[in-house]
Amino acid sequence: MTTAAFFSSFEPGDPQPVTPGIGSGPPRAPTAKPGVGFTGRNAFRYAPGPPRTLFEVDIPVTANTALSYVVFPDGPGYRSTYVTLDLEFDDGTRTGFTPQAQGDAKTLYLDQWNLVRHPLKKFTGRRVKRILFAAQGTGWLDDVRIADHAPGPKDPVDHVRTTRGTHSSRKFSRGNTFPATAVPHGFNFWTPITDARALNWFYSYHQHNDARNEPRLQAFGLSHQPSPWMGDRHPFHLMPGTGKVEPHRARRALAFTHDDETDRPYHYGVRFRTGITADLAPTDRAAMFRFTFPEHRGWVLFDNARNRGGLRVHPETGVVTAHTWVRSRLSTGARRMFVYAEADQPPSDGARLRRPVTGYLAFAEPEVTIRIATSLISLDQAQRNLAQEIPAGTAFDDVRSRARNRWQDILGRIELEGATEDQLTTFYSSLYRLFLYPNIAHENTPGGVRHASPVIRSFRPSTHRRTGAKVVDGELYVNNGFWDTYRTVWPAYALLAPQQCGRMIDGFVQQYREGGWIARWSSPGYADLMTGTSSDAAFADAYLKGVTNFDIAAAYDAALKNATVVPPRKGVGRKGLDRSPFLGYTPTSTRGGLSWALEGCLNDFALANLSDALARHDYAVYFRQRAQHYVHHFDPRIGFFQGRTRDGSWHRPAEGYRPEVWDTDFVETNAWNTAFSAPHDGPGLAALHGGPAGLEAKLDEFFRLPETGQDGRIHEMTEARDVRMGQYGHSNQPSHHIPFVYAFAGAPAKLQRTVREVLRRLYAGSELGQGYPGDEDNGEMSAWYVFTALGLYPLTVGCPSYVACAPLFRSATVHLDNGKDLVIRAPRAAVDAPYVHGLTVNGEPHPSATLSHVVLASGATLDFDVRSEPGSWGTEPVTPVPPVPLRDLAGHSPDRPALFDDTSRTDAAVRTATFTVEGEPREVVLYTLTSGRRGGNPRSWVLEGSDDGQHWRTLDERSSEVFRWRRQLRPFVLAEAAAYRHYRLRVRGRRVRLAQWELLAR
Repeated sequence: MTTAAFFSSFEPGDPQPVTPGIGSGPPRAPTAKPGVGFTGRNAFRYAPGPPRTLFEVDIPVTANTALSYVVFPDGPGYRSTYVTLDLEFDDGTRTGFTPQAQGDAKTLYLDQWNLVRHPLKKFTGRRVKRILFAAQGTGWLDDVRIADHAPGPKDPVDHVRTTRGTHSSRKFSRGNTFPATAVPHGFNFWTPITDARALNWFYSYHQHNDARNEPRLQAFGLSHQPSPWMGDRHPFHLMPGTGKVEPHRARRALAFTHDDETDRPYHYGVRFRTGITADLAPTDRAAMFRFTFPEHRGWVLFDNARNRGGLRVHPETGVVTAHTWVRSRLSTGARRMFVYAEADQPPSDGARLRRPVTGYLAFAEPEVTIRIATSLISLDQAQRNLAQEIPAGTAFDDVRSRARNRWQDILGRIELEGATEDQLTTFYSSLYRLFLYPNIAHENTPGGVRHASPVIRSFRPSTHRRTGAKVVDGELYVNNGFWDTYRTVWPAYALLAPQQCGRMIDGFVQQYREGGWIARWSSPGYADLMTGTSSDAAFADAYLKGVTNFDIAAAYDAALKNATVVPPRKGVGRKGLDRSPFLGYTPTSTRGGLSWALEGCLNDFALANLSDALARHDYAVYFRQRAQHYVHHFDPRIGFFQGRTRDGSWHRPAEGYRPEVWDTDFVETNAWNTAFSAPHDGPGLAALHGGPAGLEAKLDEFFRLPETGQDGRIHEMTEARDVRMGQYGHSNQPSHHIPFVYAFAGAPAKLQRTVREVLRRLYAGSELGQGYPGDEDNGEMSAWYVFTALGLYPLTVGCPSYVACAPLFRSATVHLDNGKDLVIRAPRAAVDAPYVHGLTVNGEPHPSATLSHVVLASGATLDFDVRSEPGSWGTEPVTPVPPVPLRDLAGHSPDRPALFDDTSRTDAAVRTATFTVEGEPREVVLYTLTSGRRGGNPRSWVLEGSDDGQHWRTLDERSSEVFRWRRQLRPFVLAEAAAYRHYRLRVRGRRVRLAQWELLAR
């Protein structure tokens, strides 16, 4: 029988395979429901063998016909990824799809469902007679389809899939996202929920499926989750139903299929198997829900993920009020959130149920809309927010349209030509993730723009009507892990949306103005997590790129405090700062000390450049040399960075050293991925690895040696293994810059080839809830894709420049804030054309792979000559310059030894202190003073030098100096470098205490 299309999920009633092999699906699936197919309960078990007939068919091929299937390779090893379906036509010929080609492409993930689609346009006019399969390993097949696949034209916003990245779990990440329906940088997220108990993985694309292997929603919810590893805060749930009101989460759950799901930034919608439909559309602080009931009556339940909060239901008015103080352990600084909701149809019934956070409204209507708003300040403010953003009488379509326009305005700033449907989905979904975070935390009150501070300590109790938090004037932004985002996200804001970038920076600087620090991980306050005070580099980079609409003085002070003041508690500042500036390295007594040291160097580099821009000369000199402290962690015996103990010895012996091991020196990585973690100093990095040729060889070895995943102690290990690009873990942020280090080695072709491989195969799976090779943290992995697809990368954060690579598209037009356009053209662009043979900028030849930010931001036209074979363009390597930071003088102080014990944990009263050099005197360039834990700070002093200890010469004299914080390090550059045997510090004032006096010499 002739049909125009074919589909089988191997279920009863579907076409059955000719070859036996139907089974119950993979028994082990880290991110999916085990023991079932991708859809339905069955799947086909494949095993090694030559091509065999799977189905007999008779299907005509048109220009839009495509073959697709879902495959789950289950190992052991990657041999199971060598599997394919092939087609045999009525003339006896075949498409030629082979297991070898599929496996060599390395696009299939092990132990994951993978979608494979082959357009059949070139076979138009033939008839498919057989569907064949062949494999070199074992696994499972499902959802075999031959049908038309002809996507129509769409606006950028309509390419976005908010479910990308949700086919994940704590065991393995393909994004670890959730379907956030929101406006750009909005106050709230609204999301479907498959596990209403959870504060982490509350929407699973597949793993929470029911016994029929269908996804089921237990709720629609309010969320503020920045990452599942951080957890959620202030959740609040709604759920429609018919019949008896059912508060039990599992029993009230409704089944659906992903084909009946709309997952757009501005609209989430679903049609359940029962016929109930649900739609939601967002504003900044509110949302509108629309429910339809097939029985012309139904109910909406209101509850929470935990029994923490309160709820009041008013069926006579259709008003629901609530507060929630549910929060994860890492939601530092979160207090209460208040909820105000109104039904736009009169309820027929309603009440609060047994738990104080659960209640319902019932309706004798076929369609019900509910407007709902939130506030962190008060219940009254939540009501105001609703009136401001969705006043009574507003139509659902109007709310949805306004949200769509806001996203379209942002996503439409980049127009692409020559992108495939999948590339469009990946690119614009990445832009959505980029502009989803960070989030506003301020509200429009009768007293102006205000916010409930998450960083000011307040002991005032909260009530069911108002917060106990301190309410402060001004804008505040939250939800950002700067260690994750400084590499690509903030540089993307600086280029694509500089005005919004400055506004958001000031919203984080507000944390400093209120609480004295900028959070390392704002969730919303000072969470003690991750490495480095990376806002230092992010904000310095933005300022140096011309983003100036923020309080630069306060931002600089915040960065200065991070870099020079020992933090008073764990959740702020840099760890190890009580010793690292004086030792020149961060000892192993600080967990992850090596990673803290390397991140500190990068931040110091950016801070040095910012200090120069702000004419802070002493700090510029000091931070520039301190940015080279990474050399003190480089062990030349093994050719890698590694940890050092307090006494200066290496953490691990050189004999038998294993750089592939993930140990406590490193945060979420190993010595291989850390070997190139000085992108701020290409000449120095090249020198450490033996010059450009040595650096290139090291990179070659890095990309050649396979990552094994080792013992899988953390999910990042397995994800890095499945990247299958040697040791390179594109699945996590510390590795993202490494392909571009080839630019320092003068090997751009290897850079270009590596980047193109990542773009080609590591962002696949949009239609299956995948799309990422690891955690998509606040837009960072997305921003990497956006930059590299455009042919740019911000390799050196804190320096206003980019490294160029081959654009993925024939043309991209970026409409800039200033009204100018950045046009990037590559007429011969193709997936298999990753190599740049030439570049012109505004018509002029540009032989260098480095591009200036000011040129791009002023509007420019870049014309790339890209080809399929390597070229010689941009092959000039850096000139290696060994990093030689200043080192403190060795010697002793007979009267104040505590000032030279390399720790600010001790201090001493000082009027006069002397120091005698041991060995040959070296030229002192600058000195540092660190204020004590208590007592008076120095304001005026004289530094003197002497050859004999009797006759003294004034080297530096200061007056009216201010130490603003306890245990603050301040540098002072000498007008002329000086080398003496003896030094004396004479401090004017009473009860002055110092923790350290350091003399830094060449």
